[in-house]
Amino acid sequence: MDQIGYSGAAGDLDAVFAALADPTRRAILTRLASGEASVNELAAPFEMSQPAVSKHLKVLEHAGLVARAVDRQKRPARLNAEPMAEAVRWLTEFRRFWSQSFDQLDSLLEELKQTDGEGQSG
Repeated sequence: MDQIGYSGAAGDLDAVFAALADPTRRAILTRLASGEASVNELAAPFEMSQPAVSKHLKVLEHAGLVARAVDRQKRPARLNAEPMAEAVRWLTEFRRFWSQSFDQLDSLLEELKQTDGEGQSG
């Protein structure tokens, strides 16, 4: 039985959200937005070991958010923001929901104001 909202891309979306759930990984992505960096460069602002940063990079790689190149002895990481586009599309659906909900609430509040105003004048 297929469920609405579940597709083959759901696993990718799950991996993206799981990767983005960690503040260190979000900080790494923010850093990579300004250009590729080595593990040493990524580890510098954090109080964590290079192996710990490498584990974060593996999660980001699994989600497709980071690509690693082999450059002689180094393996610089670079941002691949493409998988975030699907997450944004998914979230946009809920933005529409909240926008409609707020519009309905605004209408209700306006109606209540008018009703309250009529009750006070009488």
